[in-house]
Amino acid sequence: MKHTNPVKENTLMEAKEKCELMTFLLQNLKQKSRDNIKSLLRNKQILVNGEAVTQFNHLLIPGDRVEVIWSREEIKGPSRNLNIIFEDDYIIVIDKHSGLLSIATGKETYATAYSILSNYVKQKNPANKIFVVHRLDRDTSGVMMFARSEKVQAMLQDNWKDTVTERKYSAVVEGRVEEKEGKIESYIYESKALMMHSTKDPEKGELAITHFRTVKANDNYSLLDIYLETGKKNQIRLHMKDYGHSIAGDKKYGAHGNPIGRLALHAGVLAFTHPVTGKPMRFESKIPVKFRWLLK
Repeated sequence: MKHTNPVKENTLMEAKEKCELMTFLLQNLKQKSRDNIKSLLRNKQILVNGEAVTQFNHLLIPGDRVEVIWSREEIKGPSRNLNIIFEDDYIIVIDKHSGLLSIATGKETYATAYSILSNYVKQKNPANKIFVVHRLDRDTSGVMMFARSEKVQAMLQDNWKDTVTERKYSAVVEGRVEEKEGKIESYIYESKALMMHSTKDPEKGELAITHFRTVKANDNYSLLDIYLETGKKNQIRLHMKDYGHSIAGDKKYGAHGNPIGRLALHAGVLAFTHPVTGKPMRFESKIPVKFRWLLK
């Protein structure tokens, strides 16, 4: 007969007074050393009120629930296709990798940022949900935010222009951009064939405004900082095509080649006012190294 080792049950405790988490754990886990506890913290095996805490000096207050998850198999990171930058009770901010859909389309329903995060939050509580706030194109990487309730989703979407204080993209486009900075403006609409188009006719589409600044350029490529005044589907890609400098790798919108095997567009900065706490939040993702290769 095959025997399996039983998984040690999680330990649940409650703080009775104000104290640092390390002090509390040393008092209540007498068989564990300070190094043992640091390892548990580092591996996100200590939860306070259901949320993983890694700081040993996290301040507990009376009534806080502390849980020790002894089996590391129960702690699963979301995916190699995204990294969680920040999470609290209201929002989750991620760094999405190129090639990952934000949400499911009619044709493809597997492995999306939404489904990965949905599974992740349900590990802690099956009742947990996440809600889409905005999207990034499949082949665009970078900072993206989800809400953890419909109420917060509505707060963010209904006040998006006032809530978001900075939204910067980095793009490598084909050819040398001579202007140091510029503004591209058009009206964008979606055809029956689900293709996005740009026009100067205000009757045909919705106003889209893109600002750019040239960071570096050579004869073949230019690295741009791009700021959105509006956020329409495929806006940056369309506007770069309109400008005569398609994004590298973007054959859908006029690019001639795909030198780094992906679309050279990255959502580098998202800054906003937290919808619940009112605190200013700013998250940044570094420009992919491959982008810089093209400018050498």
